[in-house]
Amino acid sequence: MPISLHHLRDGDTPRWAVCQDGGWGELDGTLAGLLAVPLEQARAVVEAAARDARGDRPGRQVLPPVDEQEVWAAGVTYLRSRDGRKQESGHGSLYDQVYDSDRPELFLKSSPWRVVGDGDAVGIRADSGWDVPEAEVGLVLNAAGEVFGYTLGNDMSSRSIEGENPLYLPQAKIYDRCCALGPAIVPSWAAGPGPFRIGLRVLRDGREVFTGTTSTAEMARGFTDLAGWLFRALSFPSGVVLLTGTGVVPDADFTTRPGDTVEITSAELGTLTNPVVAVGAATSGKGRA
Repeated sequence: MPISLHHLRDGDTPRWAVCQDGGWGELDGTLAGLLAVPLEQARAVVEAAARDARGDRPGRQVLPPVDEQEVWAAGVTYLRSRDGRKQESGHGSLYDQVYDSDRPELFLKSSPWRVVGDGDAVGIRADSGWDVPEAEVGLVLNAAGEVFGYTLGNDMSSRSIEGENPLYLPQAKIYDRCCALGPAIVPSWAAGPGPFRIGLRVLRDGREVFTGTTSTAEMARGFTDLAGWLFRALSFPSGVVLLTGTGVVPDADFTTRPGDTVEITSAELGTLTNPVVAVGAATSGKGRA
């Protein structure tokens, strides 16, 4: 990553920093501030900090690369995702329709305080027996809907809950620690428009139990198209992160377990690593064991 933005904490003080070629420089302000102004103005601020990036990292604790931004997500943007949803559900025609339609599936994934960063624990619901990570590219969009940058995302999902009834999607997708982002934001002018190749690995007791790769070139929809739909009737004065869907879906015989480690990797965007923990309380209700 030639240039990247990091959210860090030094003691009780969170801060944003730019890293370039191993040197670090602090940003005077917040991500919300950068995303509130036109892209060229934000670029000038970031590049000025990068030119002075010669110091040590200003904070040891890594925070998720958001401050005031909601996280939204797009579903069924890859053929493999459509097929996976049909496999888990008795309502397969719904996923055919959204994959082929002009209007995409968009949903709120997380408020900023539920997001975890690189190295922190991502969650699976304790009342779900079939859970998968979803490796995605996240668009960091400014208030005007322009692509300020990219980050990696893990849209953790309960396939048992969504598969039981598509109307349960919010419960399958939204809960504490449901979303991981990181390790940083790579500015759009530094990363280019893509496509980005994405790798997913799940480790259990140090052994690889799942691996897969995809490329954003396989998406049925483009980044700007998805961003345009998100902004049609919504405003985001502090910007927003939009996860763009997954093209890596494990087969039905795989589920993520507490104690696993999920790694999502892109040559351009870095590596996002998160241990897995159970969130909430198990119930005796329906769900795949």
